[in-house]
Amino acid sequence: MSFEAGGYGEIGIGWGKRPAVIVVDFQLAFTDPAYALGQSAHIHAAVERTAALLAFARANSVPVASCRTAWCGEKDMILWKATGVRDGMFHGDRPTQMDPRIHDAAYDVNFVKAGPSIFFGTPLVSYLIKAQVDTVIVTGCTTSGCVRASIIDCFSYGFRTIVPEDCVGDMGIEAHRANLLDVGRRYADVVDAEACMAEIRKLTAS
Repeated sequence: MSFEAGGYGEIGIGWGKRPAVIVVDFQLAFTDPAYALGQSAHIHAAVERTAALLAFARANSVPVASCRTAWCGEKDMILWKATGVRDGMFHGDRPTQMDPRIHDAAYDVNFVKAGPSIFFGTPLVSYLIKAQVDTVIVTGCTTSGCVRASIIDCFSYGFRTIVPEDCVGDMGIEAHRANLLDVGRRYADVVDAEACMAEIRKLTAS
């Protein structure tokens, strides 16, 4: 039996009335080539495209929330299997800083997280409810890891979940494509940044 035969992906999510953009882990650990995890050209391209989407969102008063991964020390670090995620990721270390291309400290709400999902252990849901958000645009890295976990949590909390494929990145294009294909037939509408900006333009004009 195929996914298509089972009806996967037949129903679109669509847009509500109030969108927000969330940014998952576009911190220097993943975006600066000086670090082992920061050498993915695919992630670099996603950062640049996300920067354009965020500039447009802020100009149209769309809420923006971002996160970065950091720990106090070995005692509170969860059991990641990747050494690149464990090294240099303590509070105060440079790899935990947000990439300045996508972060506006005067506008964005920024959370520190310990698990894969931006929703896990953070006040994100409360922030989105307070802002009367019903539609969440998910950006960040990595598509197969923390972005996917965030998409699933976003869906589980009942938000309309939109993923611009050019604003999420991974270590390998195959993992990126496979995970977007899967979340696109289960949890989210997979579009691109241009489509998101067009919808934001329509919603803010109404």
